[in-house]
This record gives sequence, structure tokens and C-alpha cells, in this order.
Amino acid sequence: MQALTPQTKSDLPQRNQRPAGHGYRRLVEVTLVLTLCLIMLGAWVRLTDAGLGCPDWPGCYGKLTPTMASEHIEKAVEAQGGEHGPVSLGKAWREMIHRYIAAGLGLLIIAIAVMAWRKRQELGQSAWLATSLVGVVILQGLFGKWTVTLLLKPAIVTGHLIGGMLTFSLLLWLWFRQQPRHRYVDAEPAAALLTPARLALAMVALQIFLGGWTSTNYAALACTDFPTCQGQWWPDANFRDGFHFFRELGKTGDGALLPLQALTGIHLVHRIGAVLVLLIVGWVGVRAMRTEGTERIGMAIFAMLLLQWALGLANIWLSLPLPVAVAHNGGAAVLLGLVLMLNYRSFHAGLRL
Repeated sequence: MQALTPQTKSDLPQRNQRPAGHGYRRLVEVTLVLTLCLIMLGAWVRLTDAGLGCPDWPGCYGKLTPTMASEHIEKAVEAQGGEHGPVSLGKAWREMIHRYIAAGLGLLIIAIAVMAWRKRQELGQSAWLATSLVGVVILQGLFGKWTVTLLLKPAIVTGHLIGGMLTFSLLLWLWFRQQPRHRYVDAEPAAALLTPARLALAMVALQIFLGGWTSTNYAALACTDFPTCQGQWWPDANFRDGFHFFRELGKTGDGALLPLQALTGIHLVHRIGAVLVLLIVGWVGVRAMRTEGTERIGMAIFAMLLLQWALGLANIWLSLPLPVAVAHNGGAAVLLGLVLMLNYRSFHAGLRL
């Protein structure tokens, strides 16, 4: 066997040599995981009625922490007749922890954008996707402020949820771009999935909006039985007031109390959306399972779809237990991510044809 010369030794790959953009990819990964955690934490804050735990923004009664604002919180608790109202020390801490983590996420996204511009030649990528994330996170900060200052107005809270999912989606797409290109044995079958994948993405996005609208209007328990609702296949529903977007929480556009029929209408539309997602996204998942190069993604989509349905039914039958409701929010993000992955792979498969 021929001995290695100094020249040939230098040509060997170094074991500890990291690929270009390794630190950037790690930063994107950490930020992506933190975003998913923040989405679930936001659901926990909303579902425990802690959204107004600190009624001002960005501090808590003008203080940095709820402990510093404890005197103000005690007075608010006394004024509302106990801790059953929107303000308590525990709720204030939940709200502020959510704000602290959101602020940290914003700083990480700014760091990603700065690195994207500095390393754009090394990465061989445009920095505009990372830059757009900065705009999204600024808008998210404004939605977070308006959520409090406008007293949980459903359109604002739903917009805040959608903004969180958009941030997660853009970060996930950015993370996909840092991975080695997936190599299909045959690109043509995977490329044929692009249109179905886009349809699945549109359906999941629509259902996330409907789920957010259901949650922010507290309509999840308008129907506590399944497959019927209030013991009927089609109960009395008020869709006009239910889907009047520019109104106060719990009120109609005219300022009257929002009737149960409006909450029923919101819940029914979310159920119909769930059935359509099961049929359409399930069909796309089966097609992906039968397509060379996307089999595992298809299996994951189909499994996550079934899990989401199980969590949704558990929310109805068990009267919205907190861990299940939070998991349902997280599951929506994971399903969105899997469908986005299918879109990314089928899109790049088409580029190789």
C-alpha cells in the first residue's frame, strides 16, 4: 500500500472541520425550537386566562417584573373580588415570562438577519428571507402590545397566533435551506406532488386560522358532544355575528352580548374545516407515502393528522383539559411544518427536472 505523502494527507477531510455556515445553522435551529415552545406557551397563557395578567405593555404596571409590581397586583385582585378575575400574581408571571421569551426570540432573529448578510457569500444564499423575519417579529411585538391594550380583541389575538405560525414557518423554510439538498432516486414523482402539497398547505393554514378564531372567542366548548353538536346534527347557529371580525371580545359588532348561537357557528365551521383537512391533507399524505423520496414525510403527515383529530376530540369530550388543549396548538404547528417540508422537497425536486 502506498504511503501517504504530506500532500495527500492535506487533501484528506479534517474530522473536526465544520461545514460552512455551521454556526448559522445552529442559531436557526435554536430559534426554531424556541419559536415552537413560544407558540405552546402562548396557548397556555391564553387558555389560563392570563392574557391580561399585566394590563399594560411592555412592563407590568410599569415595572420590570410582577414581583416589583406586587402592590399594584394586590390592589387589582382586591378590586376584582379575588383571584378568579383576569389579574393575579400567577397570571402576571405567566404573561411576563411569555414576554421575556418573546423578546429573546426577537433578538435571536435580529442576530440571524445580521449573520445572513455577513455570511451571504459563504452560504451562497440571499439574506432577504432572514431579513423578512425581522419585519414579522416587529409586527408580532405590535400584536402582542395590542392584545393587551385592546383587551383581547379576537381579531388581534388571532392575528398574533397567525404571526407566530408565520414566524415558525419562515424559520423552518430558512432551516431547510441550510440542509444538504435531498437526493431523490427519481425527481419526477416527487415533483408531481407540488400542487397537492400546496393545496394541503393552504388547507392547514386555513384550519389554523379557524382554530385560532375558535380559541380566541372561547367557542371550543360551544359543542360538548360529537359527532352531533348540542344533541343535534345542525344546531341553531349565527355565522354573521360569529364571523364579524372587528368587534370586542364577547360582543357583537353592535356592542350587544355575543349569543351562544354565534359561538356555535364558529365551532361548527372549525369542525367542517377539520373534516376537509382530514380528507384533503390525508389524501396528500397517502400520495406522499406512495411517492419515491417522500415516503417518510407522508407517513409523518398522516400520523400527525390522526393525532390532531384525537386531541381535538379529547378537547370536546373532556371539556378542554389544559395539557390537551396546549398539545393541540403545538400539534397544529408540527403538522404545518411537515406539510411545509413536503412543499420544500417537491419544489426542489421540480428544479432538478
